[in-house]
Amino acid sequence: MTSDTPAGRRFRVFNRRRSAPSRVRRRLGAAARMLAALALAGGVYTAFAPGAFADDTRELSASAQEGKALFDNSCISCHGRNAEGVADRGPSLIGVGSASVEFQVGTGRMPMTRQEAQAEKKAPQFDKAQTKQLGQYIQELGGGPQVPSGELTTSLSEDPEALAKGGEMFRINCTSCHGFGGGGGALSSGKFAPSLGAATAEELYAAMLTGPQNMPVFGDNELTPDQKREIITYVKVQLQEDKDPGGLFNLGRYGPVTEGLAIFVIGITILVFATLWIAGKS
Repeated sequence: MTSDTPAGRRFRVFNRRRSAPSRVRRRLGAAARMLAALALAGGVYTAFAPGAFADDTRELSASAQEGKALFDNSCISCHGRNAEGVADRGPSLIGVGSASVEFQVGTGRMPMTRQEAQAEKKAPQFDKAQTKQLGQYIQELGGGPQVPSGELTTSLSEDPEALAKGGEMFRINCTSCHGFGGGGGALSSGKFAPSLGAATAEELYAAMLTGPQNMPVFGDNELTPDQKREIITYVKVQLQEDKDPGGLFNLGRYGPVTEGLAIFVIGITILVFATLWIAGKS
């Protein structure tokens, strides 16, 4: 411990002056190490992470080249060069996969005629072969989900419980928007869940994979491929073929809310008339 003498005070001042540069050097060294670590992390990410933009130099297959020609003629004004998107016009298509293209283009929702709250289904502008070519171009450009080849429904002869399992999954995941009978319904902000009455198996599978419009994405972690096939089987067999129309008046098959309301109105009406009839007889 230094004494409180002039010599002691000079010694403390000397120590503070000598230690000040060392603290500055330590801080500069820490900052330099942090910058080096950030630069290293950025370099590793750039080297190994998937690119945010399409690779314009990648060689495309013949089918994808045909799709690129169609894209440049009909889609580039909204989705931009290499499908990277245009602000306030159309989103980037990098990573959406061929499944999204085949759903949107195959159902006529794209190209849109005008900007609306939701793209509506209409007659497709491209035939199936052209739709496949567009999908192949987007797939090779940025990857993404694909509709699997082969049968997209489950054989009831091989799995008799598939219909029941598909119905259970449909009621859990789909009825809140599409209704118990698959008739669709209104959503918020001018949007709606479409009817499933005429949807093909390919459309249903692609919609679950990609989540178009307000629909959530049901990837393979949420619904396995087998569960998707069971849901499609239920929609095709039970809803579209109308195996269970629900009696003489099926009320659009919208579910228990509509049925309960009908029972309430009819029941109250019968009770009122019965009460008046009894009162008139007494």
